[in-house]
Amino acid sequence: MELEQYGVAADVHEGYGLALVSVWVELVVWTDGHWFRWRSGRTSTSGRPVYAFAPASDVVTAARRVAHRYGQLRRVHPCPPYLASEGS
Repeated sequence: MELEQYGVAADVHEGYGLALVSVWVELVVWTDGHWFRWRSGRTSTSGRPVYAFAPASDVVTAARRVAHRYGQLRRVHPCPPYLASEGS
């Protein structure tokens, strides 16, 4: 998976014509084979979430952008100590 280059572990789930990539708290990427979509962390003037998009044909750019969002969320939602110790 392209995200592994950035040290990002993720779980992939598929069904009903979609693939969902569970990355971190508040970060799920989904694709229909044409586009990758995920919440950008911003909200519109009406208070609705703004989504980031990347074409599914450009996996490298999508992974870089998702990894950047992952880094933002890791600062807001760090790994709990009991989970961090499992990896050691």
